[in-house]
Amino acid sequence: MTWPLETPNEQVRFVVLDSETTGLDPRKDRIVTIGAVAVVNHEILLDDSFEAMVKVAYNSSAVTVHGVTREESLAGLEEPDALQQFLAYLGDGVIVGHHIGHDVETFNAGYERQFGFRMQNLSLDTMDLTLHLERDGAFAGREAIRQFSLDGLCALFDITPHDRHTAAGDAFMTALVFQRLLRLAARHGRTTLGRLAEPFVP
Repeated sequence: MTWPLETPNEQVRFVVLDSETTGLDPRKDRIVTIGAVAVVNHEILLDDSFEAMVKVAYNSSAVTVHGVTREESLAGLEEPDALQQFLAYLGDGVIVGHHIGHDVETFNAGYERQFGFRMQNLSLDTMDLTLHLERDGAFAGREAIRQFSLDGLCALFDITPHDRHTAAGDAFMTALVFQRLLRLAARHGRTTLGRLAEPFVP
């Protein structure tokens, strides 16, 4: 990690990540598609984005459930190439995502399998940040947050979901949510990377 925890949020390059996978077991399942977009100084940078389809030669039903045909999947990048390209794009960015732990563990399983290392980047969960801000009083006057899905956060911030359940679409929707969270965080004293990325403990 090259960003000190005292770095102001506006200076950090956040990379909002989403991936579609063949299942929920990071050690066994594989990445189908990757979508990512950078957020710097509260702005979504559409010209700083990444999208890839990964070749999956088996488990076709788990691939097609994401709207990817078997032919499209077979024409995708080999896993080592996709992982290398994503790492080059990611650089030292701070990974952001909704329930991002699953994505990070799935990517790390791939990096360990192909190259023998794990990503060293700091990651930040939008759900953890939302719950911190709720505890800080950012949503005073509203009902307690009960929907923990990305759709639930879109509803919380009056964001109309678009292109849901694709990696690139979900990464963009998460980036829109993250923009709102950054503004609220600034009002509630969470102005540094360390304060922003604190794990939430119920």
